[in-house]
Amino acid sequence: MNRKEFLTFTFLTSLGAMLPINAFSVLTQNRCPKLSDFEKRLSPVGRALEFEDYYVWCNSPIEGPDGKIHVFFSRWPKSKSMSGWTHASEIAHAVADKPEGPYEHVSTVLAPRGEGFWDATTCHNPSIHYVDGKYALFFMGNSNGKLDTQRVGLAIANSLYGPWKRPDKPLLLPGKVGEWDDHCTTNPSFFKHPNGEYWLYYKSFDTEGYVHPKFKIKGNRKYGLATSKSLFGPYKKYDGNPVIDYHEMGNNQQCEDAYVWYENGKFKMLARDLGVYGIDVGLYMESDDGKDWSEPEIGYQQLNKYLNQPPAPKHLNRYGRAERPQLLFQNGKPTYLFTASQGGKYETASGFIFKINS
Repeated sequence: MNRKEFLTFTFLTSLGAMLPINAFSVLTQNRCPKLSDFEKRLSPVGRALEFEDYYVWCNSPIEGPDGKIHVFFSRWPKSKSMSGWTHASEIAHAVADKPEGPYEHVSTVLAPRGEGFWDATTCHNPSIHYVDGKYALFFMGNSNGKLDTQRVGLAIANSLYGPWKRPDKPLLLPGKVGEWDDHCTTNPSFFKHPNGEYWLYYKSFDTEGYVHPKFKIKGNRKYGLATSKSLFGPYKKYDGNPVIDYHEMGNNQQCEDAYVWYENGKFKMLARDLGVYGIDVGLYMESDDGKDWSEPEIGYQQLNKYLNQPPAPKHLNRYGRAERPQLLFQNGKPTYLFTASQGGKYETASGFIFKINS
């Protein structure tokens, strides 16, 4: 174990001292936290996309044909507090000359459409891709400001500047009552498979576990896979779902915010940890087939491992961690990791960028 790994393990050991004995024994049993090779390549760049009157989240980058870096991100008014993402989020577009920024706001891309629409009250979780000569913007909308109406959707444009064609219906619906994914579909992660199929990963959980939780964290977040012969669907759910399920570790361990890509003959995944090693780190997994995934390693650490931050403001209870990982690809290789984190000069939330060293 090198010095960096030792410091990580020391932190997690101190975290375990504050947990119930049974929780810590499950957390550490056969799972000594290991820093992934991906994490070892990260260098912090810093915050970006800070706006005085908004919380910013879900920063998804892409390099445009103009050579500029375009980011599609969620934002909602500061007056709505952090919880505003559930009922007041819109998806906006910003652009910069280089990945580090500075970024200039261009426009709102998708805003809640109001009563009667499936995305009536929020538009969130943008993930931008260039597919088959078009720009595909996967996102989540809901119709009542609550989790049980969250649905994955897809907007299409010929240019990063729009116009965007909004779907009349969601792209992916929850499962039947009693199934593992009967509550919602959210956190979309997409790529075009080398075999020509279109693969869509999504997060969900069961309604019973959310309404009548047996653990501190409501719900039991798992990941499913749906595939299609067409970008526009229909997407058929994989019979072996869920493909990511950590709850059998014993203390409702789970993950969210997954981002999946294909590189060097391997399927790779980043996700935000929810109990495997803690709640302030990211996970990294690999797969030969995109269905059976390796044991998770540390994909990225809490921000204080990379830089000094001021003390947490009292109103920010998720301060100090990076969430919603998304990658920037240049010349077919991932070059920057974009995340979201509470804090910044306006004490709200903003993007946080890492460079991925070669």
